[in-house]
Amino acid sequence: MIEIKTEGNSIICIFEGVLDGAQHIDIPLAELNNKKIQLIGKNITSWNTDFVILLFNTFKNIPKDHITYSQLPEGMRQLLRLALQTAPKEPETAKSRPPFLERVGGWGLSVWSSIKKGGLFVCGSVASWGRQLCGKAVYRSKDFWLVLGDCGPKSMAIVSLISFMVGLILSFVSAIQLKTFGAQIYVASLVTIAMTRIMGAIMTGIIMAGRTGASYAATIGTMQVNEELDALQTMGISRTDFLVLPRINALLLSMPILVLLADFMGILGGCCVCVLFWDIPLAEYIKYSVNSFSIGHFLVGILHGLVFGLIITLCGCYFGVNCGRNADSVGTATTNAVVYSIVWMIVMTGLLTVILNSLGV
Repeated sequence: MIEIKTEGNSIICIFEGVLDGAQHIDIPLAELNNKKIQLIGKNITSWNTDFVILLFNTFKNIPKDHITYSQLPEGMRQLLRLALQTAPKEPETAKSRPPFLERVGGWGLSVWSSIKKGGLFVCGSVASWGRQLCGKAVYRSKDFWLVLGDCGPKSMAIVSLISFMVGLILSFVSAIQLKTFGAQIYVASLVTIAMTRIMGAIMTGIIMAGRTGASYAATIGTMQVNEELDALQTMGISRTDFLVLPRINALLLSMPILVLLADFMGILGGCCVCVLFWDIPLAEYIKYSVNSFSIGHFLVGILHGLVFGLIITLCGCYFGVNCGRNADSVGTATTNAVVYSIVWMIVMTGLLTVILNSLGV
């Protein structure tokens, strides 16, 4: 039984008999503002925590010093005090910015740690490749075929479409400039050389970084979140052999074929523009394309594709293996895999260009 009455600036609640939470305290919230609450017990025979929860939900917005207790059971009084007390605020301390040299040192240590971790991962992947050559690597051939099917045949459509559009754009841009000299026919040579030497490999690499590299990072990162990588380590199975090696093999096998497809589709895109918009005969386009085709340019493009495939796999697997333990970390790992793959592809393109030009290739 609950009796509620108002006296001046106070609201008096008298509790009596069995208090089990089935009661109701009907006090409008507006009446509780700026009033003192007196909780008085009278001949309480039994009570439980459900009733304490009822009191808490009713008076939780009242300041603690506005509530007084009288003749309540000791246990109920202690629970109410604990429930209704306000958590103390931690004093706000001004964050001091570390000195410049300390910040530079911390950045340097962070960079060195990242380089060391990445170097160890690359060395581990090379060692795993060596174990494969010796027949000692531990991985299932089924995993290799599944990954190969995902990064090979399923990527052909998007690679074909993007490469066709790139060849089309190259043809349009170059024809506009060559038209001023009456040399539109050399668009075929320009598109063929550009696609076979570098553009086919670069476009394939960017597509595979966004599609396959991100997939590698997300898949392995999810396994990290689900503690599957810990399970492999507990069973004594090398994570590099079981997860990284099949993906390296699959992408290295797929990239030359995809680069070849990209070269063909790019040349085909240029052909469509020249034949349909610039009135260049198809036979002439094919003739100039064949004459400008060089096995050296083609092999340079294949070499770029192999290097890009290795970079994409290592970046995707590295960020997946070193992913955190929550969903946000999986997203971060996926983003980093794509960004770092593209950055390293551009860096390696510059290095390979300098090296090959110095060699006269």
